[in-house]
Amino acid sequence: MDKKKILVLGANGKTGHRVVERLRKVTDVEVRLGSRTEKIPFDWENPQSWLAVIKDIDTVYITFQPDLAVPSAEDTIRRFTKFAVQNGVQKMILLSGRGEKEAQICEEIVKATAKHWTIVRASWFNQNFSESFFLEPVLSGIVALPRAETLEPFTDADDIADVVVESLLHDTHNGQTYELTGPQLLTFKQAVVEIAKATNRDITFQALTLEQYNQMLQEYQLPEDYIWLVNYLFEQVLDGRNSNITNDIEKVLGRKPKYFTTYALEIAKTGIWNI
Repeated sequence: MDKKKILVLGANGKTGHRVVERLRKVTDVEVRLGSRTEKIPFDWENPQSWLAVIKDIDTVYITFQPDLAVPSAEDTIRRFTKFAVQNGVQKMILLSGRGEKEAQICEEIVKATAKHWTIVRASWFNQNFSESFFLEPVLSGIVALPRAETLEPFTDADDIADVVVESLLHDTHNGQTYELTGPQLLTFKQAVVEIAKATNRDITFQALTLEQYNQMLQEYQLPEDYIWLVNYLFEQVLDGRNSNITNDIEKVLGRKPKYFTTYALEIAKTGIWNI
């Protein structure tokens, strides 16, 4: 029997590398990695790189960098999905942003273009504290953020990857939109308290206004596109619109999603939060 050929875009990202790890354990699947660092590189900003990577591929997992909210995403997703279908891709799974209206525009493009599709929406990942935005503040012992009182159902990247793999492998998920959340609502302060407990460290949370946070990012001389994206996420998405829990992870996987406390204890054991 011919192997299913799956392309994972963003193969080195938080969900991408987890999806690759899982697919490599499936005997009748051939996995291709989509990344600028691969021997055959894939670059969203260079459409000339797309053909070599997508050749002979049946199914694609799409993660767009840096985020579907950026102004260039809509046009790029439209061009890529059309190109993919023209070159034989039958199925697309899109990682989308929960509560992001710009991301939902990209969802509609995928749904209108792909022969078969699944949308997987998620918002703030647990792993933002260990693999992304907030690792350095956690290590410094001071996490200063706006929207301190907003409740967020932090979602674990392992759970997201498991749902994505199920959607890639099984056609029962075709035409479905899944909103993924963790099993509980936490504020950022409560999440930081959980990390402090797990690491037995003194980690302070400081509430900022959006203006103060933006000024702090500028003082650290971070890239403007990074500052824009982080500000967008806090200003537009963390307004309470995602302060609810779904059962979609349990519906797809037949088990409960991971609690933030469990995540914090697991990561603490790796030593990544040690100073």
